[in-house]
Amino acid sequence: MLRKSCCALVRLHNSPCWVPHVSRSSTYKSVYSLERLYPESDANSFLKVPEGAYSTSSNPDKFDGHIPVDKLKISYSRSSGAGGQHVNKVNTKVDLRFHVESADWLPEDVRQKLITVQKSRINKDGELIIKSEVSRFQMRNLADALQKLRDMIEDITKKPKELSKEDRNFLRMSMESANRERLRQKKLRQQTKRDRAAPVDL
Repeated sequence: MLRKSCCALVRLHNSPCWVPHVSRSSTYKSVYSLERLYPESDANSFLKVPEGAYSTSSNPDKFDGHIPVDKLKISYSRSSGAGGQHVNKVNTKVDLRFHVESADWLPEDVRQKLITVQKSRINKDGELIIKSEVSRFQMRNLADALQKLRDMIEDITKKPKELSKEDRNFLRMSMESANRERLRQKKLRQQTKRDRAAPVDL
């Protein structure tokens, strides 16, 4: 009896009109879904970009961190170094450059500081050149080159940290202590030289 039942199930499964029924719940939500993690937020709001978030015209005197890729010259070439046959077939090295003086997405003072600080990276045409070949993947090298450019700009625009009164007093006391120790060591060396001097016979 059991054998006949199994054979019937096999024949039914092989028939073209057999469609398995799978019970699925359309209301199932994962514990990691946005609705469960953020119950008071709209799921579509995470995909929306605020207006003017990447616009340089909103505040032209300050760099907002956005780098417009469409205003950069990006080229790819074959990387150097070890990497097997793959390195000789794929252009993964990134060459990123842009004309500094005409970069309207940067404030004027930032452009002038870039020309002064990064003059070794600027060619005769006034283009700042950044290269990256840290990875065998093209997109990783592009992300690394963009991060290098972002770090350059942030280092230039970073304001020096203002020292508190306690920090200034600590630095002053450290410098005074170092000067006293230097003078003490100098006197000891002078005394050592005098002691080594041979006595003069009259």
